[in-house]
Order: sequence, then structure tokens, then C-alpha cells
Amino acid sequence: MSEDAVWVRGVTGIQLHHVTDLQDARRFLGNAVMALGAAHVRTGDARFSGLADQLKVMVAQTHDLEGEARESMHRLHSTDPERFVRCREGEEPWPDELQAGFVPRHTCQDKCLYHDHEVLDAILQCTCGRPPCRACAIAGAP
Repeated sequence: MSEDAVWVRGVTGIQLHHVTDLQDARRFLGNAVMALGAAHVRTGDARFSGLADQLKVMVAQTHDLEGEARESMHRLHSTDPERFVRCREGEEPWPDELQAGFVPRHTCQDKCLYHDHEVLDAILQCTCGRPPCRACAIAGAP
């Protein structure tokens, strides 16, 4: 396995499951298939359509992996909803992702829907009283 660092898309308020990465990959591969098809139409070069055909297989394989990841996430939600919330909140890693080296999600930039965004229906989801960001504490920042 590669030890290369990867960019992880952060969303304020939740820790994304890797199903999101697979969705991105499928969309990007699909875009590449369409672009190669367009290049084939413009040039008539069969190499472009051949490469597009190869990518179509990868799109299907990625779709299958995405379905497996989604099913795993749904299974966790139905069997252990409390753990699902902890994972979604970034307090612990998703069970089907690498556990070693996990750092809790940065919460220092989170906004309260009720107080910061004036969403009145979110009063029961107020996040203003949370303790300081654990990820910053682990990294040595206050």
C-alpha cells in the first residue's frame, strides 16, 4: 500500500465516509469517458473510443465498490446508530477505514446552525457548548 498523502475533502460538521471519494472517482471517470467520446467524434481516431471503452469498465467497477461502501455505511447506521453518529461527527474513524493514525475531525471551524445561521429548527442541534477541538489539541495547538 502506498504511503502517499492524499487530499481529503473536508465538510464542516461531518466526517465524510469513503463512499464520497468513490462517488467522485465514478463521476471523474464518467467525465473522461464523455470527453474521449467527444474527441473520437471530432477526430474519428479509434484510439479514443478504445480508451473510452476501457474506462467504461472502470466506471462499472467503481460503481460496484461504491455500492459496497454505501451498504457498509447503511449497515453501521442500522446496527449501531450511536457509533454511526460518532463516526459522522469525526470522533472515531469509520469501521471500514484505516484505524491507525486516525486524528479526530477538526471542529474549530464548525458553526452552530441555531446561533450562527439562525436556523430556528436547529435549536436541539446547538453545538456552541462543545469542548475545544481535539484534533488541534493532538497537533499541539490550543
